[in-house]
Amino acid sequence: MAGSLQPVMAIAELEAFFAQAFPGREQPTTLLELDAGRVLIALDPVAANQRPGNLVSGPTQMGLADHAAYAVILAHIGPVAMAVTSNLNYSFLRGVKLARFFAEAKLLRLGRRLATVDVLLWQDDRTRPVGQATVTYAIPDS
Repeated sequence: MAGSLQPVMAIAELEAFFAQAFPGREQPTTLLELDAGRVLIALDPVAANQRPGNLVSGPTQMGLADHAAYAVILAHIGPVAMAVTSNLNYSFLRGVKLARFFAEAKLLRLGRRLATVDVLLWQDDRTRPVGQATVTYAIPDS
């Protein structure tokens, strides 16, 4: 899928869309890479993202996975604000220290009505993931 589909939005356009669509929401995320069928995002967690044990909370991890999935979909269909999560399945693989971590989202399928994305999260070493998500988005009629 990735080789046949090219992004229609650039990183700066995605960041501008997120800032406009979610006003007042502090986003400690950084879009690092955007390729055909793929996006890489980093999150620098803040104290509000912490859980006991000086770890990143589960909702924060799932939020980053969802954000990465939304970003890769929008990068390929354009700024469709009403594309919404219809399913998110997340597996916690190990604890995430309260420090920068990454989410790499890859389009598995991009249809007219549904998009399915695989998201891998890691911290220091991509080969040692901290979480994995499969996310499905419903895409509204245009």
